Amino acid sequence: MPTKRRIRVCAVGSILLVALIAIAETQPTKANSALPQPVAPLAGATDDYYGTKVADPYRYMENLKDPQVESWFKAQNNYTRTVLDTIPGRARLLARIRELDQSIPEVFATRLPDDIYLVWKRLPNEDVMKLYLRNGLKGTDRLLADPEKIKLTAEDQARGKNTIANIAVSPDGKLMVVGITPGGSETNNELHVMEIATGRELGDVITHGACAEGLFVSWLPDSRSFVYGRLQDLPAGAPAEQVRQNFRSYLHILGTGEAKDMPIFGSGVIPAIAVDPSLIASVNIPLNSRYAVGELNGSVTPNSAYYIAPVDSIGKPDTPWRKIADFADGVTAVRVHGDDLYLLTYKDAPRSKIIHLDARKPDLAAAATVLPQGEAVIQEMRSAEDALYVRLLDGGIGRVVRLPYSLAAKPERVALPFDGSVWIRTDARVPGAMLYTATWVSAFKIYSYDPHSKQVTDTGIQPLGPFDDPGTLESVEVKVPSHDGTLVPLSIVYRKGLKLDGANPTLLDGYGGYGYSITPYFSATQLAWYELGGVNATCHVRGGGEYGEEWHLAGKGATKANTWLDFIACAQYMVDKKYTSPARLAGTGASAGGILIGRAITERPDLFGAAIIDVGLLDALRSEITANGETNIPEMGSVKTEEGFKNLYAMSAYHHVKDHTPYPAVLLTTGMNDPRVDPWEPGKMTARLQAATSSGKPILLRIDYGGGHGGGSGENEQQQTTADRWSFLLWQFGVHEFQPNQ
Repeated sequence: MPTKRRIRVCAVGSILLVALIAIAETQPTKANSALPQPVAPLAGATDDYYGTKVADPYRYMENLKDPQVESWFKAQNNYTRTVLDTIPGRARLLARIRELDQSIPEVFATRLPDDIYLVWKRLPNEDVMKLYLRNGLKGTDRLLADPEKIKLTAEDQARGKNTIANIAVSPDGKLMVVGITPGGSETNNELHVMEIATGRELGDVITHGACAEGLFVSWLPDSRSFVYGRLQDLPAGAPAEQVRQNFRSYLHILGTGEAKDMPIFGSGVIPAIAVDPSLIASVNIPLNSRYAVGELNGSVTPNSAYYIAPVDSIGKPDTPWRKIADFADGVTAVRVHGDDLYLLTYKDAPRSKIIHLDARKPDLAAAATVLPQGEAVIQEMRSAEDALYVRLLDGGIGRVVRLPYSLAAKPERVALPFDGSVWIRTDARVPGAMLYTATWVSAFKIYSYDPHSKQVTDTGIQPLGPFDDPGTLESVEVKVPSHDGTLVPLSIVYRKGLKLDGANPTLLDGYGGYGYSITPYFSATQLAWYELGGVNATCHVRGGGEYGEEWHLAGKGATKANTWLDFIACAQYMVDKKYTSPARLAGTGASAGGILIGRAITERPDLFGAAIIDVGLLDALRSEITANGETNIPEMGSVKTEEGFKNLYAMSAYHHVKDHTPYPAVLLTTGMNDPRVDPWEPGKMTARLQAATSSGKPILLRIDYGGGHGGGSGENEQQQTTADRWSFLLWQFGVHEFQPNQ
């Protein structure tokens, strides 16, 4: 569930909107709307969980195909659209957002042998990223795949924009598999096989390919077959929660139909390996390796069970899979180099360590530690031709270590040009690594590390733009005592010279789930917020991975309350230190972050002037019945046990809304193609807040009918969404130029 942030290039440019900084001392006025806000009828249910009766007044909304429910959602969205469109200043704000967003191409790249690069690029005024091929760093880009021109076999491609979810290039470099996601619908992906030299499709198409579950496409050494993960094609009327059950990996041979693909790993495939139907079963075939690695994962769990088999046995009867590690071993990644296995594990090392095994006889009892646990959290390792490249998180700052393929070799620190975030991309056939970097206040860049010269150089793949290094922003890192005294990291970003007078529009973000860490990033569109005097802050709550698995477990299950209590502590700090005041403070969270912000405003409605809940998990007691519900049980728990019910009830914001309570203004969002958090969760929360609040402040539901869990509608929709979010907040904060009817 966790969703990844897009990194943008931006900086402070002309002060086009400087006049909008003025703050009105009056309360925000109401927006005009020719439409009445629809009222949801009360026709719900009451459940008895282990003797506790729990009301669910909007249970009927779970049937999204009910005509009355459909009408209510459409009427809510129409009302929201009318309200947001009447906010003065929104049009100018949108124009500035577009100017920043379109000031420079958005580019990502990976390196292949022979100095060839695959380049993802979105040009200004384009809606989605396209895939290009480049010979040499300074070469000309040749278009390989335009997702909007790839015709899908599914009937639903009209629901939103097609986007490229993943690609896999054959070992000989002649073919590639392109995974296409239609309109953010992750359960309707398609895999298309294309010829790189011509861009011609071969006609091999696989439906229900699991792009959303990871990059589970691996070519065999023959470059004529590949393995992939596939979701079930459920019959009509099957329960939604079964869609990710019995997940398997298949072998596809070019030129044959999908129906002939052979299952090679997963539930019911190998009699000697009992596989829980809820587990995701994937197979990875490392480049230049004679081994295949099978992985069983709970989709949201950091640890997996791993198996190994000779690659030439894949697709043959009785593939001799051997277990490398089980779930109890805490292994989160496996890398192969020759007969060497490298395992990243948090067992007996909450901040993780890297151990070594012999692939010919993988015995954990004989493992040797090659990179021990330290103060920094080891987050990932990548295989290059010369070494493993390891990413660490050191007090919120990304570090890189090079670990040569020798038990006698010592790890080498890679000197980065500045402190911030770093992501690593490697190819097992190419020495060195590509490093993607960003900070809270400077532009995203792509660097290359040469192990021979030990130099990090800017590749120039991401072009320099007019807003790359503003020089007018600054960030601070503090640690805030939470309710139990635990120090919680808080990152704060603002324009230099900010006055701590309690009057600054402030947006506080948080997540707190799955061990996912929010690291420094820089978004071009955020510059428009800073120009309006805005402050951005990120609270690194427990449940994330900022301090390893211990930090994750401290905000999970029975300890989940730490997530929103940490967030409340950070919000209070922002007020106490005069960065802002409750009237000008908004909290926000997305997806599982809906638990954080939903429970924060139900616990402390007085602390926030507004809130934004994006595709939020808000009805934790009923999420289990959704398509993504079963896979979330390891992280969230289950109502099938009394302890699980108590934990889920505590974190369910929908069930903690109280009548006649002055709640802050709330903007909730959902995508109608969302396969991870069903739209009825934000819908039910919207209806409940509208009925309960006594503050008179708006509770709005914004719906993207062409998008899914945070994407799928293209760049224009993203720009519109950002303008809606900030206009809504500035209206509620009393910023003068955003007040209707003046």
